[in-house]
Amino acid sequence: MMKVKKVHLENEKRVIIISDIHASLGLFKRLLSKVHYITDDYLIINGDLCEKGINSLETIEYVRALCESSPNVYVTKGNCDVIFHLVENNDQKIIPYIERRNSILKEMLTFHHKSLDDFENLQQLAIYYRQHFGETLTWLEQLPNVIETENFIVVHAGIENKANWQQTDETIALYADSFYEKGHQVDKMVIVGHWPVVNYRADQITSHGALIDWDKKITSLDGGNQIKKDGQLNALIIQDDTYTSCYVDDLSDKAIIKKDYIDTKKRMGTVTYPNYGMKIIQQEKYFTLCENINIHRQQWIKNEYLEIVDGKANCTDDLSATFLSVKALETVWIVDNSTAGYILIKNSNGEVGWIPRDCVVED
Repeated sequence: MMKVKKVHLENEKRVIIISDIHASLGLFKRLLSKVHYITDDYLIINGDLCEKGINSLETIEYVRALCESSPNVYVTKGNCDVIFHLVENNDQKIIPYIERRNSILKEMLTFHHKSLDDFENLQQLAIYYRQHFGETLTWLEQLPNVIETENFIVVHAGIENKANWQQTDETIALYADSFYEKGHQVDKMVIVGHWPVVNYRADQITSHGALIDWDKKITSLDGGNQIKKDGQLNALIIQDDTYTSCYVDDLSDKAIIKKDYIDTKKRMGTVTYPNYGMKIIQQEKYFTLCENINIHRQQWIKNEYLEIVDGKANCTDDLSATFLSVKALETVWIVDNSTAGYILIKNSNGEVGWIPRDCVVED
């Protein structure tokens, strides 16, 4: 069963919620600066401090220092925060994971100039982790799964759709996929991360921005940081019962729009894992209209991202199928400048889509 921590918040204070930092310490610091965080604010960090980025240990220590500097900082446990349990459970799949990925497990080896070759089995490796990083691992393990306040619940992945939601199994709290599509029975907002928001936008404008749904009473925050190439780290700000959000990302290739462009066809959509299988409907010079087989929606796929293998069409990666309008002198960030005819950009609203190449003057 998951661990629930009840917290009383003073109404006049601001609440900042950030999820899925994924070892991106620089982004996290930038986001705190962007929202003008002060220690009088409530700061809730909703799991997955580590993995995927390159600063897992440093990020955890930074968050622990934030907790020590203010009693208003709260942290929930994410599935990535207890990945070392796979070592202790003798799960052999963790070996290739450590070898190939940015991971806290690899960082803890490198810290003492060790490698997997120094251990005969996972039992020895588990002992090493506990001996040298036991305090850090214990701190992560003791984190609550849920922060519950008078007005909302914060949990990394989700809760079970039942009246006694407090009885949710911890596995659900840590690993539940597509929580927004499943719903809940709590009479307050449930705020989650874990599942990238863009995965819900197959027929919408591509965006990694926070999804705030008052009808479903669900806010989904995972901006695909360190997972999607155009992903971002989102912050939810709650003040006077009003929810707003902002973000930071790693895109650095900035460009200035040199002329207005109006998209009149209103093509929009997003391709995300695992929905890559396509049925070709109509081919054009730069894009191909396809039916996404898994979700039965039509999407325009950039031709360079479309491959045919054994007579079957597939999109080769997560991809925007959105076309954007832009205005002269507007600043945008380039996501993909390698394709013919069109450039994939992200605008200042966080929308990701295609515009003609001749719209752009690179900075």
